[in-house]
Amino acid sequence: MVELDFKKCIQEHAVYTRGEGEASILVGVYVDDLIVTGGSTEKINKFKQQMMTEFEMSDLGLLSYYLGIEVEQQKSRISLRQSAYAKKILSQFKMADCNATKHPMEPKTQLHKDLEGTPVDATEYRCIVGCLRYLLHTRPDLSYSVGMASRYMERPTIMHHRVVKQILRYLKGTIYFGLVYIKGPQEIGIFGYSDSDLAGDLDGRKNTSGMTFYFNESLVSWNSQKQKTVVLSSCEAEFMAATTATYHALWLRSLASELTGVKPKSVTLFVDNKSARALMKNPVFHGRSKHIDTRFHFIRECIEKGQIVVEFVNTGEQRADALTKALPGVKLAAMRQLLGVRDLQSCQD
Repeated sequence: MVELDFKKCIQEHAVYTRGEGEASILVGVYVDDLIVTGGSTEKINKFKQQMMTEFEMSDLGLLSYYLGIEVEQQKSRISLRQSAYAKKILSQFKMADCNATKHPMEPKTQLHKDLEGTPVDATEYRCIVGCLRYLLHTRPDLSYSVGMASRYMERPTIMHHRVVKQILRYLKGTIYFGLVYIKGPQEIGIFGYSDSDLAGDLDGRKNTSGMTFYFNESLVSWNSQKQKTVVLSSCEAEFMAATTATYHALWLRSLASELTGVKPKSVTLFVDNKSARALMKNPVFHGRSKHIDTRFHFIRECIEKGQIVVEFVNTGEQRADALTKALPGVKLAAMRQLLGVRDLQSCQD
């Protein structure tokens, strides 16, 4: 790639770029598979010819299937889903004919190690969770429930197995769900949402952080993860979640700038806790936060430099809410809509 005048992307080493503006080409590399995109068909065809003189290659045309992800491209939108993979999972674990359910985890479900519970086949449990984790590439609505199930792979019991079966039943009713990306303006605006529960982990009393990031209303990155530190209040939990989201926001900001050649702009981060927002902005609150690990105060510096702008958002509009707790059916459906997850059954072959 370097011999063909491509530059390796500093922020993402599997991506190479050549040219600028409309003449630029982006190439994503995974082992021996390449995804090529750009503004000029002529430049793309020239690149293909150059590669074919060096390697024995097949041109599969417009991207439609990549590493288990089904892609449908239209003039004004692109949709991603993993329907075939979802069917394979259900068939593999004999759940193809199960009854569907409206949510992947019952609201207010609280899992724990269940040391007195009856153990189940740990190998099968890990296999199910591993398969479900790969499905999260296009299903952010499953992130929280699959993440919770992942915490108990060492000694799963009937309680934990019941949860993964519930996820499979939810999957049965949402096989054709996926992400939709609508064509937007040329200029990229990046914003994100950060949220946290409080002491949701019954064993270690730690919290679950959730974050979602968008390029012009299109969801590009999300994460649901247990925090590594026990906190004393919901304010601290939200503060730490926002700091973790800031690391990711700065990476996305730099990546977008590198790929487009446009100077990076501020990333707006929405949080639903006013106390946490005040703690990020106002040094007067330092007396209440001295005990918080120094690395979490990194967000203050980013705010002062103008790299991050923190705004308040109502809990009802908090798009990361579904990544921190199990929601009831109606609220889950609303959050799915905000995340950009749609039923793409009408697009099936």
